Amino acid sequence: MSLINRLDARAADFDAALTRLLAYDASQDETIESTVRDILHDVQTRGDAAVLDYTARFDRVQADSLSALEIPRADWQAALDALPTDQCAALEAAAERVRRYHEHQRAETWTYTEADGTMLGQQITPLDRVGLYVPGGKAAYPSSVLMNAIPAKVAGVPELIMVTPTPGGARNPMVLAAAALGGVDRVFAIGGAQAVGALAYGTRTLPAVDKIVGPGNAYVAAAKRRVFGTVGIDMIAGPSEILIVADGSTPADWLAIDLFSQAEHDELAQAILLCPDAAYLDAVQAAIERLLPSQPRADILRVSLANRGALIRTADLAQACAVVNRIAPEHLELSTRDPQALLPQIRHAGAIFLGAYSSESLGDYCAGPNHVLPTARTARFSSPLGVYDFQKRSSLIQVSAAGAQTLGRIAATLATGEGLHAHAASATLRLNTPA
Repeated sequence: MSLINRLDARAADFDAALTRLLAYDASQDETIESTVRDILHDVQTRGDAAVLDYTARFDRVQADSLSALEIPRADWQAALDALPTDQCAALEAAAERVRRYHEHQRAETWTYTEADGTMLGQQITPLDRVGLYVPGGKAAYPSSVLMNAIPAKVAGVPELIMVTPTPGGARNPMVLAAAALGGVDRVFAIGGAQAVGALAYGTRTLPAVDKIVGPGNAYVAAAKRRVFGTVGIDMIAGPSEILIVADGSTPADWLAIDLFSQAEHDELAQAILLCPDAAYLDAVQAAIERLLPSQPRADILRVSLANRGALIRTADLAQACAVVNRIAPEHLELSTRDPQALLPQIRHAGAIFLGAYSSESLGDYCAGPNHVLPTARTARFSSPLGVYDFQKRSSLIQVSAAGAQTLGRIAATLATGEGLHAHAASATLRLNTPA
């Protein structure tokens, strides 16, 4: 039995086969939903006491007060100082590259003035307070701290509160070090739906935030979904995805490992390669079969590749790009001799990696662009996390006396047509009045 599916985009049944391959059941587990609903209600009702109870139950951490679960800034700095030299240097280099990239995204207030003196524009302001959820225990990702915290601080968010569970009291030093480098303001050793509830509703100790960002397990995702509207959220992320378009010029082993790099996340991750060269697809398949047994996460890779992975032959690179737009992947590698030539044909992708040396893993850690990306085909209408997610836009309207004569008549006519007579009166009162 093959380790990975083989499809042909030229075949009559390809559309149906691709639909089956892409199928992802995002239905919500009723047990999880019920549990999360109860936890959120309890946190909203009992505040600190509820958070402490759930932290003791789920994380095996006892505390007399929520204040006791706040991790002092000195501990973050100590964690940074204690890191091995190579880890510290890598984290600092990644933070600097992420910061430099995101500084290009920062929007500024703008205005323009019309001939009659009316001024119009847009005022850009940062969110007041943001909550950052960071998984704890084995699934701890310091890179995610940087990717979420740094854009928020570049945007000018004055207060960034990080929550991270510490199962059994175990703290992840690289996560705390990343908090120190990323500009986080406060850190609490709490997690799960109870932490999301505390951030959304606020408690006596932990103030309510305006937006919650960061990855988490199914309970965290369900909680973020439920509190949306009370606060903003970044996104509800699905399984990780990589899609590669190749022309056969990249060593087959490189692309086999690139496919592994996302398939190893979990059994639902998706790794797909598109290429018009059948012999090259054979070479990549052979590389997969040869390299997979030596991978530490081989068991996960086998399930992911067998269920959701594919090597797809296309008629040409143009058809490959059409398939890309249909899939709208989280990560797209254009591993061809001239990737820039394909770029105008790509409309839907979270992050696009151009050329054989641009492996997706570099984007996960240190290239600079954000690794928080739209999944499950949402790249058709959404974008990577960025500075703009932590800024608000307010319209500016300063109508001059002369401008009111023109705009007032237009508004009154439209308001009367809608049957909103007070609107019309508000506009006409300012007609023919002295400046």
